[in-house]
Amino acid sequence: MKYGKGNIVKFFAVIVFVLVVGAFAAPRVPGLPENMQNWLDKFKINLGLDLQGGLHLEYKMDLDKISPEQRKDAIDAVQSVIERRVNALGVAESVVQIAHRGDDRFLIVELPGIKDAQKAKDIIKETPFLEFKEERTEEEIKKILEEKNKAFEDINKTKHKEAQEKLEQILRGDKTFEEVFEEYKPKDAPEDYGILEIEEGSEGLPESISNVVFSDELKDGEIYKNLVDFDLGWLILKKEETKTSDDGKRKVRIKYITFNKIQLPPTIDDRYKPTELTGKYLEGAMVTFSGSGVSSPAVSLQFDDEGKKIFADLTKRNLNKTIAIYIDDELVTAPVVKTVITDGRAEITGDYTLDEAKKLEKRLNEGALPVPIELVSQQSVGATVGMDALTKSIKAGAIGLMFIVFYMILYYRIFGLVAGFAIVVYAATIISIFKLSSSLGGGFGITLTLAGFAGLILSIGMAVDANVLIFERIREELRRGVGLRMAIDEGFRRAWSAILDGNLSTIITAMILTTMGTGFVKGFAVILILGVLVSMFTAVVLVRVIIHFIAGKWLEDNLWLICNCSKKK
Repeated sequence: MKYGKGNIVKFFAVIVFVLVVGAFAAPRVPGLPENMQNWLDKFKINLGLDLQGGLHLEYKMDLDKISPEQRKDAIDAVQSVIERRVNALGVAESVVQIAHRGDDRFLIVELPGIKDAQKAKDIIKETPFLEFKEERTEEEIKKILEEKNKAFEDINKTKHKEAQEKLEQILRGDKTFEEVFEEYKPKDAPEDYGILEIEEGSEGLPESISNVVFSDELKDGEIYKNLVDFDLGWLILKKEETKTSDDGKRKVRIKYITFNKIQLPPTIDDRYKPTELTGKYLEGAMVTFSGSGVSSPAVSLQFDDEGKKIFADLTKRNLNKTIAIYIDDELVTAPVVKTVITDGRAEITGDYTLDEAKKLEKRLNEGALPVPIELVSQQSVGATVGMDALTKSIKAGAIGLMFIVFYMILYYRIFGLVAGFAIVVYAATIISIFKLSSSLGGGFGITLTLAGFAGLILSIGMAVDANVLIFERIREELRRGVGLRMAIDEGFRRAWSAILDGNLSTIITAMILTTMGTGFVKGFAVILILGVLVSMFTAVVLVRVIIHFIAGKWLEDNLWLICNCSKKK
């Protein structure tokens, strides 16, 4: 039996493909190294609301007070806000989408696995909080840091005690300064580490250090008998050499051992404090263009009458300082106040692109003009019901698959066996795609729902239908006395147009459902499209490669394995 080189390469490519999808689809792979198995176990199938249980909510949007020109932006703003709030709940594979029913607009929220339904509803209904904050004084920031670092007081006391003990060891002569210096010197420290030359009158030097360094009581070569305290910790200090320049200023060379405190650095949020000005005073935000010559995008703000007064006072006391704009406790921007603003209009300028300015405008309007929403429908799905549905679906699918494979083998014999193998590979491929998609971010992960499972079963039927068309065409050619290989080629060629038309019409119908349907209908359509595409691959490409590989002289001499026909004399 001779096989063409191309057929062998394609067949082994199929074998590799089968092994890969089989490894991803199987719960465990016998003989696979544990680290590889652990890596495969990270990929899980995302189950939808109806399978793992959760909450399905429908909100009606009140758009009566929104002009037709602003409705799309308002709807998008509400969806964006709700998505952020749902993400804050930590719900995996949540769905937030808009539904159209006549002139009404609905917000559909699906929260798989949610336990506290009331908390979810409270967070979703909450209005976005827009606020303006002003800079704190250095003293206020210092107090905040002291409060934050109280947790490290005991650790820092131990550190201080350690520094004091090392100093006493040096002063008693138990250890030299150099020995302790080498003990605390980092391994990768530069040559000049711990050595500093200070000129009298230098700016930026802590007063506690300069007072010791330029004190006449501390002589060259002596070690200061107390720890030197500064903001970042404590120093053991040795005065090595003093020089006097021509202008009479002293320049001191010191060597020091540092014992750093453990403390949290200030954050951007520590820098700002709340003010009276919040989103309730903002009438709206819009993109404008500012600057001479080539205009650059900016965002203009307009406050109501009460907001004008508050904003005027705010800009007056923060002239040449920044005012931070927060939405839901998240910093959006912090523009500098260049002039006192009394008309309630402000302009946020910066190095913005048009898209960035539009995004900022949208976020500000989310806080200022949320569209009212009203809960009109709520459905809770218990996890037990969901898992029971999944178990029954898998059982029904497996039984149906077994009957299909049995029938195909019984009727189409060896070709039926190949088709049955292709259907099993189809199932493994789908499972692999589901698992791999779970690792993708940005909303690309595929979620399996009960309706989606129905789409998969339907696509299996279409895969079998494609094989039936192909095998019947091959049988017709064989009965006409055509050679086996030519019959196979003709069978695939003649059946392809019917297969393409049938599958293409299904995909087009499913695409219409994805654009007009919501929830489970959309899930059914998306997974049906995926199932049809994969079934076309397994039923046409994979089956063809395998049949071409096995279609040798032995099969031509035993055509009874294909149909009730005999070899042409």
